[in-house]
Amino acid sequence: MNAQSVMTLGQQALQLLLMISAPLLLTALAVGLVVAVFQAATQVNEATLSFLPKLVAVIAALVIAGPWMMSMMVSYLRTLIESIPGAIG
Repeated sequence: MNAQSVMTLGQQALQLLLMISAPLLLTALAVGLVVAVFQAATQVNEATLSFLPKLVAVIAALVIAGPWMMSMMVSYLRTLIESIPGAIG
């Protein structure tokens, strides 16, 4: 296996990491922003008010995007395992 194919596998791994984590992170960001605006408007500073909605939203996003995330990981793993013979010989 040459350095170029190793770099390609590393780049694919980082790209997959970004794609898989994006739905959960963007969901938490959006819900956190909405809760922060609500807290600023009502002047309510309760820590659980920001944590619980984010937790529920991230779990919902995981339920919705979970199958897609798993299929992306399985596809990458299949590609990675299939490239092992080329790395050996």
